Amino acid sequence: MGARKKLAADARKEAMKTVAIAHLRNVPSSPRRMRQVADLIRGVEVDKALGILRFSTRHSSRDLEKLRISAISNWQAKNDGARADEAGLVVKSIQVNEARGLKRMLPAPQGRAYRMKKRSNHVSLIVEPVNQEA
Repeated sequence: MGARKKLAADARKEAMKTVAIAHLRNVPSSPRRMRQVADLIRGVEVDKALGILRFSTRHSSRDLEKLRISAISNWQAKNDGARADEAGLVVKSIQVNEARGLKRMLPAPQGRAYRMKKRSNHVSLIVEPVNQEA
């Protein structure tokens, strides 16, 4: 590895020390429905995001609540002994991507069948502490 690539790789590793990532794969709900809930918590503090998700009536909010808890646990594992509520963690980014759809047949009148695609999605959540210098 060249010196320039080594410096870039070290800089990426240093930047990733403060953030924690959690992934949720193959969630059996539509990506559009999941994005509507994800938009509510993007850029919000993690404690406030928990309140939003806990009292939301959307079905997708339960899955995102578990993912948020997982991301905080990942952050605490990276930063030994640090508490998440004291660090002021914020949901830096949340992405919802489409996963494989299951193709099914739906009975239709007069012996026909309609195609139905049961959609699913992948979600990735990144949390990081608020910068104290700013």
